[in-house]
Amino acid sequence: MTNHSTRTRIAAAVVGVLAAASLTLGATPAAAKASDGYVRGYDTYVGDWGDEGVLKYNGEYDHSNATCLWQRVLWAEGATEIDGTQFDATDIDGIFGRNTELASSSMQGRWDLEYVDGIVGASTFGRADNRLTVTGGSEARGRTLYLTYTGARFSFPLIRDTQGRYQFQDRNGTWRIAGYTTWTCS
Repeated sequence: MTNHSTRTRIAAAVVGVLAAASLTLGATPAAAKASDGYVRGYDTYVGDWGDEGVLKYNGEYDHSNATCLWQRVLWAEGATEIDGTQFDATDIDGIFGRNTELASSSMQGRWDLEYVDGIVGASTFGRADNRLTVTGGSEARGRTLYLTYTGARFSFPLIRDTQGRYQFQDRNGTWRIAGYTTWTCS
């Protein structure tokens, strides 16, 4: 009887551990970031963008300031757009259309990423944050951090505000918060 009781307790403990592990694996940071509403990071800026939501043509966030931030990256990198020219400032409109999809594919190929599909997920967004450098402020939680994105052609400033949200300037020089559910960039 004691042997059966011990086995039952061990089996229940194993099931509990497996259930907890399953819940942990199922709650991916990317989903949490997008549902939070912002491109966000805390503490060290390294890896901030590697757990962001997915940006893609006809996707949930295809009209957003998060897309606008990604388009700034494409512009800074000189990605090739649909007509074969380099992605330029007039292409930064916050709409993840076919042009942005093709330019994203060109960047994925140039960066030698595993997937060259035009979808900006964890590996693509995460690869871009390797190009961030600190220019001032503090990495401490609740403090403002000033950064620069340095692309192959251009650089642009960014701010990670006291709430961890990334801000960028749109093509008119207006500071915008990189949100998934807001579309105010022009």
